[in-house]
Amino acid sequence: MGTWAVDAFGNDFAQDWAEDLHETTNMDAIENTLETALADAGAELEAPLAAEALAAIEVLARLQGKGGERTEDSASVDEWVDARKAAAEAKAKAKGPVKARADLLVKAQQALARIVSEQSELRQLWEESEHYAEWRATVDDLAARLA
Repeated sequence: MGTWAVDAFGNDFAQDWAEDLHETTNMDAIENTLETALADAGAELEAPLAAEALAAIEVLARLQGKGGERTEDSASVDEWVDARKAAAEAKAKAKGPVKARADLLVKAQQALARIVSEQSELRQLWEESEHYAEWRATVDDLAARLA
C-alpha cells in the first residue's frame, strides 16, 4: 500500500475508494464499505478494507459537519460531500430536515473498533512503523468526531 500520511486519505486504497465514491449520489458506497469491513468478524480485517472503511467513516463525519482537515488528499471527497450537503439543504427546504442515518453511525463505530483491534492488518502494519502513535491518534480523533 502506498501511504504518505496518517490521516484517512493518505493512502492509495482511500484515494481509489474516493474516486469510486464519485460514481454514486447516495450513501450506498459508504454503507457497502462499512458492511464489508464488518463481515467475517472472526477473521483478520485486511488492510485495504480497513483503509477504505476509514475513508468512508471520515465521509460520514464530514457530512455531519465534523470533518477533519481539508487537504489536497481529501479534495475529491470534500467535493462529493459539499455536493451532498447542498442537495440535502435543498431537500430540507422543500420537505423538512434530512435526518442522519443512525444505522450508518453505529456501523461506523463498530468498524472503528474492528480497525483498531488486534485482528486488524492495518493496525499491525502501523504498529510496525514509527508512526503508529500518530496514526492511532488520528483514528481516535475520528472516533471522537463521529460520536
